[in-house]
Amino acid sequence: MRVHNAHARHFAASADAVGRLVDGLSSADDRLWPRDRWPAMRFDRPLGVGAAGGHGPIRYTIESYVPGRLLRCRFTAPRGVRGTHQYEVEALAGGGAVLRHEMTMDTSGPALLTWPLMFRPLHDALIEDSLDRAAVALGEAPVGAPWSPVVRLLRAAGRMVRARARR
Repeated sequence: MRVHNAHARHFAASADAVGRLVDGLSSADDRLWPRDRWPAMRFDRPLGVGAAGGHGPIRYTIESYVPGRLLRCRFTAPRGVRGTHQYEVEALAGGGAVLRHEMTMDTSGPALLTWPLMFRPLHDALIEDSLDRAAVALGEAPVGAPWSPVVRLLRAAGRMVRARARR
């Protein structure tokens, strides 16, 4: 199944200010990734082509990095997911910038079910939380959309599975 998933937010801040948020991903001063609510994004080294990492069960390698403008990662896990996800900053002619997160992938095997039933709602909530963090970091108002009942249920189920695994 072919998947294209996109989220974008317009900011009054300059493209350079928005780009600094992308450049800070997975660092000690990461103000973009919502690591207070979701598994942290981590890489085996600073951002750059070839750095490997991910968040939770999602693994990827940086395929393209243009500081302040683009960070594109290629999925390496979970099984059945082939494609990329990226943050991209676009300067607007009238001032301000757009921060976009796009994912393009093909799913097969187990991902034919896990993507639409589990990962998509979680992914959408995570990315919207990320865009809200960007807004706050830039001194703008977050949208603050509440998580759907499906997202709350999936997160509760995940906590129960992790608690059982620790016992």
